Amino acid sequence: MEPVFRGLEITARLAVRATGTRITFRGLDNLPATGGAVVAINHTSYVDFLPAGLAATERGRRMRFMIKAEMEQVKPVGYLIKHTGTIPVDRRAGAGAYAVAVDALRSGELVGVYPEATISRSFELKDFKTGAARMASEADVPIIPLIVWGAQRIWTKDHPKSLGHKRIPISVVVGAPIRATGSVARIDDTLRAGMSALLTEAQRDYPAPAGASWVPHRLGGSAPTPAEAKRLDEAELAERARKRASEATGKK
Repeated sequence: MEPVFRGLEITARLAVRATGTRITFRGLDNLPATGGAVVAINHTSYVDFLPAGLAATERGRRMRFMIKAEMEQVKPVGYLIKHTGTIPVDRRAGAGAYAVAVDALRSGELVGVYPEATISRSFELKDFKTGAARMASEADVPIIPLIVWGAQRIWTKDHPKSLGHKRIPISVVVGAPIRATGSVARIDDTLRAGMSALLTEAQRDYPAPAGASWVPHRLGGSAPTPAEAKRLDEAELAERARKRASEATGKK
């Protein structure tokens, strides 16, 4: 029994009820009832981990997420990381987290990863990192593609939070397991194709008001195009680098 994790599950369900959020799940049977698997999740918001985690709960499982190591410095979050099997990742030296994730997969855990690494401002799939494919291949477990759609309306980059009793619908669609065989490039291509198909499926059944900021440009919304979003990402990274350099200079 994991009391902290159980407490988080209860809190998550209460939060969903309090905000009137309506989460629908499709394809839950594609999550294995037992055994390890990499769960590859699209990344459109700061809260998409919650419906993804609840999908595992609906299946009677628990998902171990990989999270940036900086969050350990936030005391409450650090406590939760320590007591819920969450895997902190130092982006400058990720080998340790990778090994921990592979061990967790081999021991039968579901490990949730974001192949895009960072939030997609366009709400389309960004370029993938190869970690999900490599972990699944090394641990000899399947990859489960999972799409969360609608969470970007609650809290995402460049937009104010929309908290409270907003009754925002969220769709979670789980795809068929992908065998992690062959080259990493082939596995990655198969994963991307599977997630793209699921994203299209989730969007097809979801309202898309013309001009809405959370609707992809391709569907008539005002979200940045993938090319525009990439430029915004590059500008953000450049600004972070400038601040780090400035801080380093100030310390000398």
